Amino acid sequence: MVAQNIAFGIIAFAMAVGAIRVVTTNNVVHAALWLVVVLGGAAAQYVLLAAEFVAVTQVLIYVGAIIVLFLFGTMLTRAQIGRADDLNNSQWPIALVVALVLAGTLGYVLIDAFSDDKLPEDPAVTTTQQVSDSIFSTYLLPFWALSVLLTAALIGAIVLARRD
Repeated sequence: MVAQNIAFGIIAFAMAVGAIRVVTTNNVVHAALWLVVVLGGAAAQYVLLAAEFVAVTQVLIYVGAIIVLFLFGTMLTRAQIGRADDLNNSQWPIALVVALVLAGTLGYVLIDAFSDDKLPEDPAVTTTQQVSDSIFSTYLLPFWALSVLLTAALIGAIVLARRD
């Protein structure tokens, strides 16, 4: 368990650094690449939890499709790709205070609600078929709606980019 805990700490640190860089970088493309680090770290955490199916799904859908869609949308809308100094506004100190208060409140609520709970010694084994059945039986319609929405967003970006 010690090696797993050390790996968790390293991956969590990399994810935290990546998340901070996503919101602090002045380059939109660099922000997308830092987001890849965060999403890849989430997939690595799933591997540590022995949930390989979820990890592969995380990589395929989020790292593969969503980041590519984000980058295509950025490039096709002729947004400024390089460094932009006007991305931040003057109210970031207030946002930082609000974020810290929300993080503290969330931490307090989680610790208060789950402080006495223990993880089961022998967790129930879930197969890939059970996971896919639960996803595609209950959430099939939202899954399709999201795919149509993402396709429409990409088509909209192409239309905006081709307008001369």
